[in-house]
Amino acid sequence: MENELISKKDLLELTGISYGQLYRWKRKNLIPEEWFVKKSAFTGQETFFPKESILARIDKIKGMKEDLSLDDIAGVFSPALGQTSLSVEEVRDRKIISEATIQNYFSDKNSEGPIAFQTLLGLFVMDRLLHSGEVGIDEARSAVKTMEDGYGMFEGKSCELVIVRKTGVSFAALLPAALPVHFEQGLKIAARVDLAKCIEELNMLL
Repeated sequence: MENELISKKDLLELTGISYGQLYRWKRKNLIPEEWFVKKSAFTGQETFFPKESILARIDKIKGMKEDLSLDDIAGVFSPALGQTSLSVEEVRDRKIISEATIQNYFSDKNSEGPIAFQTLLGLFVMDRLLHSGEVGIDEARSAVKTMEDGYGMFEGKSCELVIVRKTGVSFAALLPAALPVHFEQGLKIAARVDLAKCIEELNMLL
């Protein structure tokens, strides 16, 4: 999981944004609440951020804000599941998901009628996992089912889908994004997927 943090002071200096911009973007839900991490420091309580995630997010906001309103940008970044739906044929025509993943995902599901955004997200995540080469088909299916069953527990907050292995046995879990996690010795992280980033990418494609 991502462990490196950056202080608010260093973040503002590095990105050139102001204190006001940072908290305006927070109020507009462009930056998740859970990325504002309070920690004790020499000068007292200070705010830190997951460095890789916050820098990537600010870079994207800067690139988009010339053409989109903050509300529109928030819609792209929102970790809440959207309202868009497509048919399987539309997914194929747009080449959003590979044909192999579509076949694997719907091997035991009904593919008739419109596909809701949650299902599109499941397809998107499975496609990413399979193309990474880090997991097999059965592991990907199990992980996506874990995601679909448990995503509502996070009530729109950022989370990661993590696949871990030990002695050849794999497990999947949903965990809060950008928080440090410690696993027992011998347990290896096979794959991890930031679901907020996947939703962002999928929204952009749609």
